Amino acid sequence: MNGTRFTKGHALGNDYIVIDRADLTDDLSPAQAVKLCDRHLGAGSDGVLLADLANSPVSLRIINPDGTEAEKSGNGLRILGAYLHHRGAVATGEWFDVRLIGDVVEMRVEQSDRGVVIVRVRMGSARFDGEPGRLLDLGDGLAAHVDTLSVGNPHCVVFVPELERADFLMRAPRLCTHDAFARGTNVQFARATGTQQIEAWIWERGAGETTASGSSACAVAAAAVRRQLVVPGSVTIHMPGGSLNVTVSEDYEIEMVGPAQLVYEAEIINELTT
Repeated sequence: MNGTRFTKGHALGNDYIVIDRADLTDDLSPAQAVKLCDRHLGAGSDGVLLADLANSPVSLRIINPDGTEAEKSGNGLRILGAYLHHRGAVATGEWFDVRLIGDVVEMRVEQSDRGVVIVRVRMGSARFDGEPGRLLDLGDGLAAHVDTLSVGNPHCVVFVPELERADFLMRAPRLCTHDAFARGTNVQFARATGTQQIEAWIWERGAGETTASGSSACAVAAAAVRRQLVVPGSVTIHMPGGSLNVTVSEDYEIEMVGPAQLVYEAEIINELTT
């Protein structure tokens, strides 16, 4: 990766490294992604966005900090939108497509102000798995009532009367790697605080706790609509890093809008080593 240029960006504190596939002589290996994401030995991030701008539409691979690959990332998509806008590849107000592993999403840059880019993403439809509130045994006397669904990647939502940190740190990692989820899952602990307001904490598959997650916000909103905790329409999801607006239709089509910001551009000058 010697000489490879990259861009660092974040969406509500959930940070990603963006690399143009054209700047790589070889494909990015899982081991290289792990080293690049390391906050002490590399650039530090919650993942890598590997974008192929030569394709039409632009294709995107999302690599987690443990080297595994994610199907979709709402925050990653918004950071990519900011990156494409910065490079002049897309204009404000122009819809464009991004191809993921198993999906194509429509996106639009709504506005840009002092480096903060507001990006809208049509995330597709939520697909639910099983009945809401089914019980999972977590071992050691722990259990959780979960709502499981996909918004292009897997999610497990736990609605709680109060968000308690010790409880979250004990149960969320166990749910993330539970045997019920063959490839792991993203976990959200959430509580409705109003008719269109939800507070949520995030434990991401392959990354651990994050300040925010776009796809998690979408999953929480869809699950809350299904549970009739909120009504269809615009729902604000409040996360530690900030808030996202998610619109959920009556048939669970989801649209998300929120900020992303590029922080810096840099170049890898030596091979990353442990």
